[in-house]
Amino acid sequence: MISPELSSVAWRKSTRSGSNADCVEVAEVARVVGVRDSKDLAGPVLAFDRRSWAAFVAHLPVRSGF
Repeated sequence: MISPELSSVAWRKSTRSGSNADCVEVAEVARVVGVRDSKDLAGPVLAFDRRSWAAFVAHLPVRSGF
């Protein structure tokens, strides 16, 4: 797989992160979802196809009370 160019995309973090800077950010481009550490913006990025990302997110535990 060829890595997508993610340097100019809009990165976002979960609204549940609040003002916490220690989280992951995601960006979507074409058929790829990129994931990076918010503390290391120039660091490595994991790239997932949309189907794999959707399967991962579907298995995350739902936390309530926030």
